[in-house]
Amino acid sequence: MPRGEIDEVWIEEAVRRYRRIESLQAEFDQAVSTVEVTVRSPDGLVEVVVTAGGRITDVRFLGPLHARNPRDVAGSVRAAVTAAADAAEWAREKLHNETFAAYRPLAGA
Repeated sequence: MPRGEIDEVWIEEAVRRYRRIESLQAEFDQAVSTVEVTVRSPDGLVEVVVTAGGRITDVRFLGPLHARNPRDVAGSVRAAVTAAADAAEWAREKLHNETFAAYRPLAGA
């Protein structure tokens, strides 16, 4: 192709790919806000439900609290919230890898 001419086929392909990436990004954003992961504290007292975006949607106490030391309960809550943050990050990465698998860089590129 002579210099200065526009390659319309290349432009059309670029626009098509851009629109596909926009569509995938919308799917990813929707999934991040709706996919939930449930985790528990190591002692099994606290259960936390978190979206892949990191929003906690529910906290449940799975046992009686009246006989427990408040510091122990607080530790269980902290452990469950920390696990929820890690789970949200894991879920987000998994969704991203699944959604954008076709757009990964080539090895050695």
